[in-house]
Amino acid sequence: MGDMANSSIEFHPKTPQQREAPHAGGFGCTLGELRTLMELRGAEALQKIQEAYGDVSGLCRRLKTSPTEGLADNTNDLEKRRQIYGQNFIPPKQPKTFLQLVWEALQDVTLIILEVAAIVSLGLSFYAPPGEESEACGNVSGGAEDEGEAEAGWIEGAAILLSVICVVLVTAFNDWSKEKQFRGLQSRIEQEQKFTVIRNGQLLQVPVAALVVGDIAQVKYGDLLPADGVLIQGNDLKIDESSLTGESDHVRKSADKDPMLLSGTHVMEGSGRMVVTAVGVNSQTGIIFTLLGAGGEEEEKKEKKAKKQDGAVAMEMQPLKSAEGGEMEEREKKKANVPKKEKSVLQGKLTKLAVQIGKAGLVMSAITVIILVLYFVIETFVVDGRVWLAECTPVYVQYFVKFFIIGVTVLVVAVPEGLPLAVTISLAYSVKKMMKDNNLVRHLDACETMGNATAICSDKTGTLTTNRMTVVQSYLGDTHYKEIPAPSALNPKILDLLVHAISINSAYTTKILPPEKEGALPRQVGNKTECALLGFVLDLKRDFQPVREQIPEDKLYKVYTFNSVRKSMSTVILMPDGGFRLFSKGASEILLKKCTNILNSNGELRSFRPRDRDDMVKKIIEPMACDGLRTICIAYRDFTAGQEPDWDNENEVVGDLTCIAVVGIEDPVRPEVPEAIRKCQRAGITVRMVTGDNINTARAIAAKCGIIQPGEDFLCLEGKEFNRRIRNEKGEIEQERLDKVWPKLRVLARSSPTDKHTLVKGIIDSTTGEQRQVVAVTGDGTNDGPALKKADVGFAMGIAGTDVAKEASDIILTDDNFTSIVKAVMWGRNVYDSISKFLQFQLTVNVVAVIVAFTGACITQDSPLKAVQMLWVNLIMDTFASLALATEPPTESLLLRKPYGRDKPLISRTMMKNILGHAVYQLAIIFTLLFVGELFFDIDSGRNAPLHSPPSEHYTIIFNTFVMMQLFNEINARKIHGERNVFDGIFSNPIFCTIVLGTFGIQVIATIPTSQLKCLKEAGHGPGKDEMTDEELAEGEEEIDHAERELRRGQILWFRGLNRIQTQMEVVSTFKRSGSFQGAVRRRSSVLSQLHDVTNLSTPTHVTLSAAKATSAAGSES
Repeated sequence: MGDMANSSIEFHPKTPQQREAPHAGGFGCTLGELRTLMELRGAEALQKIQEAYGDVSGLCRRLKTSPTEGLADNTNDLEKRRQIYGQNFIPPKQPKTFLQLVWEALQDVTLIILEVAAIVSLGLSFYAPPGEESEACGNVSGGAEDEGEAEAGWIEGAAILLSVICVVLVTAFNDWSKEKQFRGLQSRIEQEQKFTVIRNGQLLQVPVAALVVGDIAQVKYGDLLPADGVLIQGNDLKIDESSLTGESDHVRKSADKDPMLLSGTHVMEGSGRMVVTAVGVNSQTGIIFTLLGAGGEEEEKKEKKAKKQDGAVAMEMQPLKSAEGGEMEEREKKKANVPKKEKSVLQGKLTKLAVQIGKAGLVMSAITVIILVLYFVIETFVVDGRVWLAECTPVYVQYFVKFFIIGVTVLVVAVPEGLPLAVTISLAYSVKKMMKDNNLVRHLDACETMGNATAICSDKTGTLTTNRMTVVQSYLGDTHYKEIPAPSALNPKILDLLVHAISINSAYTTKILPPEKEGALPRQVGNKTECALLGFVLDLKRDFQPVREQIPEDKLYKVYTFNSVRKSMSTVILMPDGGFRLFSKGASEILLKKCTNILNSNGELRSFRPRDRDDMVKKIIEPMACDGLRTICIAYRDFTAGQEPDWDNENEVVGDLTCIAVVGIEDPVRPEVPEAIRKCQRAGITVRMVTGDNINTARAIAAKCGIIQPGEDFLCLEGKEFNRRIRNEKGEIEQERLDKVWPKLRVLARSSPTDKHTLVKGIIDSTTGEQRQVVAVTGDGTNDGPALKKADVGFAMGIAGTDVAKEASDIILTDDNFTSIVKAVMWGRNVYDSISKFLQFQLTVNVVAVIVAFTGACITQDSPLKAVQMLWVNLIMDTFASLALATEPPTESLLLRKPYGRDKPLISRTMMKNILGHAVYQLAIIFTLLFVGELFFDIDSGRNAPLHSPPSEHYTIIFNTFVMMQLFNEINARKIHGERNVFDGIFSNPIFCTIVLGTFGIQVIATIPTSQLKCLKEAGHGPGKDEMTDEELAEGEEEIDHAERELRRGQILWFRGLNRIQTQMEVVSTFKRSGSFQGAVRRRSSVLSQLHDVTNLSTPTHVTLSAAKATSAAGSES
């Protein structure tokens, strides 16, 4: 670590004045000195502080700050400190540029296949076979019709490329806006991130970025340290330094043994005060960030390979608090070694489906190419008995290449390009809307995973309840008070002891402040249980502040802070007579076991035997717990002057206590929670409560919420009993035993963080039941981190949640409310359904198009749907369809069905029925049109046209019919659960209506024959065009001779060139003599009509007409 830090100094060169002046800016320490100091640990660090500064107070004096009063809140002084020692801000990593995102989007396999096909198609369209073709090559050249298509050949390739560009740009834009959203989110979280400092003797909450060197900061359980510092005074402080050192054991910190506190580490226990010595890029986190920034380029290249697999990882890797250096990049390195969360449910299913479709498409396209090649080879070399001549090779090669293009077309159609787009649009749309529903989504895929959730393991306090606690019942001096007693009714000695026990034995940062608005409730700051007890003191008409002023925090002799193992908190103070008094508070059934005495109504000690305890549990504690109250016991113990115990032996110290009181704290259930839980149960989601509370309290709250119903078969267990049931003789957890417990378990009380993690892991790994479970977990405490990380979706509380919990979560509930989880379920299911709707639509298109292209190519030697037409359907329509179907708003009816779970296939039976039913109907119509359509419409058949001749009216009708059927199928695709009314709620989605009408409009415009657009024709062709008579046309048609149709490509180009030169010459000479005007116009119009056939791809007017003109023109020239 030391070497790392030293090497990083060069990245932040200090200004010359700092380097030379030993006491820059009038402070007694330079930046370099402080950085060197923070690299030391333990005894080494203490020695350095003693040598250089005398003690921590000496360091505070050098930094011009007071250990008790803090800095003066003077803007100039704070600004000066920022200039000399830096700001508490680590510049975030550069976001990816738009071009990088475009490059990433191009890596998609489907798009790569399309790109290759497009480039091959483009290359071939410009490739003309060299050498003269001889008669011996057979009737393989398409003649004049081929010429029209040949010039238009490049359009196919270009159209494919254009559509690829569309998809890439949309995907990249989505990623870019997502990144931008998350950066906005990041800065929002950072601004909300506050830390408690002392300035002018007042406790203030300041934004983390505003911390400066010299600040005195209060640290407490659950904090993520935002800067480096030296401990001034600590109570039982334990820090998790694993993010820096990799050591998982908690490190005990104290002012006389190891006072060094480092940024990015988590406070797991205790509290204390520290003087800030390094911020921002000079803190330990900042130094590592800087090193990573310097060596990041090489690492990024390695990382990229891993990142490609999952777009959401980019967001996972983004530390939640980049700007305050709250999150360690070191941990990211470790994350790389830890197996990542498995793919989200939908991602897994989509990947599987895409692979299956890809394989099927590949097989179909290969068969198409093989059949076409065999057909051609047998017809040319076997039936016609020709010999392969060397000079014919280019011609044959071009033929084979055309077959390949048809094969690629089939493949292109088989692969659903719109799918990635539909997923992206749907997720991005949902995330944006979920923000309004108080769900701040940190990892995109969590959004749809939530739709598949089958179980929710919820905290009680703050999520199901309001987290505004008040004492409503108490047991004092042998009396059970059902409401707050009058102070006069209590013995003064008991009252005095109670006020001291509560005021001193709670975090000094916990306070009750006057309400912000008149008539509102007083504000509770800090731990809510402690706030309830302080509120009790105020209700007894006493004040806690004078007691705290009399015994300030630094006078506390020893503090055993609350943690999830102890479930109690104790504080020792030194008495005036030299003895000690210990105050303790904690869960009543745990603390009463340690009590040997109790205060009677006169305030005197009475012995408290196990029999009395059982009596009290039955008569006092259980009735309180059954009313849904948390019971807290408050006790004390005196040590005489001569008998100072071994303070490290906690079990010895916190024992032999005297009970002062037991209080019942109410945390009312949020009024909206029972309805939300009912919705979850109706939606097939099991809600379980996991709490640290007493089992009776937990059961009572669970009944109020509706988690447990009378008459149901359910289990309510305590942590100990739960462990006894799931572990074998060796103490190992067995999945089989767990599988017997979790299906009926509804309440887990007195649970440790490990129990919560065990339960979540057990449910996720379980394979019993008809489907695998998808588990969501809510949590707010530091200890919930492991369970939140293990869960499929982790919800952290935005208000009450600690930094550690938020870091481990996927979604942050900005209002800490359980109802927001129900909204998340609704949105998640909507994403899943939107993608299923799109799949139903897309697969119908694909099945029909593939079969049409395949059979068409095999029977008529040409696909009735051209590659460009297929792509118009496949990409333009599907891109729009993905937008239309992915933006369907969620409805309450989504919560009336059971979750899909992990194993259910993506395409349900109903969807399969819809897809196949519609496909059969569409194929019947298209094949009818293909084989007997010309008879219905009395037009020329397009079937026997030479390979790749321009599309005929016949095929244009087929194309239009195909597109219209897809358009109406889009409306059918809105419903996937077999509903009858497909128009239900169609007007609630304006995007859908706009897209359907828009697509219809574009299709109509794209297929109007050019001959109908008089205005365009006149603009392009001059006044003479219409003067051609029918007789002349008929005459031109007669001139066609079959042999002339076989003219080679080179000759046609040559004639065309001549044709144009002659037309120009004749136009010039027309001014001299008006006689040949008619002839010039006639030739000119024939050339222009050919050009029209090139440009009007989808519906040329009359193929035979243009062909006739071309040949007649060529014939007349020759």
